[in-house]
Amino acid sequence: MTYNFDKVVERRGTGSLKWDVPQRELPMWVADMDFETVPEVTEALMQRAAQGVFGYSIMPKEWEESYVNWWKKRHNFEIHPNWLVFTTGVVPAISSAVRKLTTPAEKVVVQTPGYNIFFNSIRNNGRVIVENHLLYDGNEYTMDWDKLEKQLSDPQTTLMILCNPHNPVGKIWDKETLARVGELCSNYGVTVISDEIHCDLTAPGKEYVPFAFVNETCRNISVTCIAPTKTFNLAGIQTAAVFAANPQLRHKMWRQLNTDEVAEPNAFAMCATIAAFSHGEAWLDELREYVEENKRYVTEYLKENIPQIRPVASEATYLMWLDCRALTEDSNAFYRFIREDSGLYLASGRAYGTNGDGFMRLNVATRRALVKDGMDRLAGSVKAWQQR
Repeated sequence: MTYNFDKVVERRGTGSLKWDVPQRELPMWVADMDFETVPEVTEALMQRAAQGVFGYSIMPKEWEESYVNWWKKRHNFEIHPNWLVFTTGVVPAISSAVRKLTTPAEKVVVQTPGYNIFFNSIRNNGRVIVENHLLYDGNEYTMDWDKLEKQLSDPQTTLMILCNPHNPVGKIWDKETLARVGELCSNYGVTVISDEIHCDLTAPGKEYVPFAFVNETCRNISVTCIAPTKTFNLAGIQTAAVFAANPQLRHKMWRQLNTDEVAEPNAFAMCATIAAFSHGEAWLDELREYVEENKRYVTEYLKENIPQIRPVASEATYLMWLDCRALTEDSNAFYRFIREDSGLYLASGRAYGTNGDGFMRLNVATRRALVKDGMDRLAGSVKAWQQR
């Protein structure tokens, strides 16, 4: 490998959300990688910092081009430059969309288990969360079409937040599934916000389909949220984008993002994005191989040492969704016990929806030595849990 993903990067004492924990703890919860980003990104940031002046920034043409070129090359999808609108993050964009595209007390559909911050974007803005439970057969998750149509047909339902690929279950929705979602939403006048922030983090040999690429219907009813931040470990830079082919939806998003003051870049957002999309392809390909190896290690370890915990088959993200129901249905109690017993800090599945109980989320985007340490800690905690 050209890049060293086994390199020790000390993150304690750096103001890291993930690593601001007691010394004995090993955090493997929040979706934040422990790897250094693409070297060219660091170089671009250092060059920008060397100027010593950090005034207001604009979006240069190169910013649009970096998105357009990346999606065309990596995903075979033509984004028109005029479709793009800068925003500081995908979550701020989703919250803006909820405020602009719905009215108070209207309903927003979220498929669960799903990214827990979606709930905040809905609840904090006075809208009603509608959980559409994904179906799990013990091997993979699929959509519950009967339930979904019933929920979308409610006149009070005006928005659906789609996660593609899906966090936390690692599912890549296929073209036929996405087309059916688009058809249902179009039939019932529901707009789709498609969160595609994990789209580049697919398993080697796997590809995702952008919701807006499926057909004209999907393109016309949707706003898509994208960013380099998950892919290249740039969350702290606060740089993202939304795109919408529908000019009315695009204008509404542009207006609300500006109203919410989340449409202006900081001094480093542009150069980091341009450098990542322009120079990060080889780095990303090696990262995906490394993460996949970590997933394989965890899968084999669990099978051999903790067979009571079964990982859900994952096609994307650097997160693993662990089925712990053979041990407990109470994810919160299990999460707290593991953290107190061994210091392993996972995420409770209950945070991801009412059908997340009995599951845990594990982040394997860290060096292999820490993944091994995490598994040994988990094995010890499971033994202690059973001996209570």
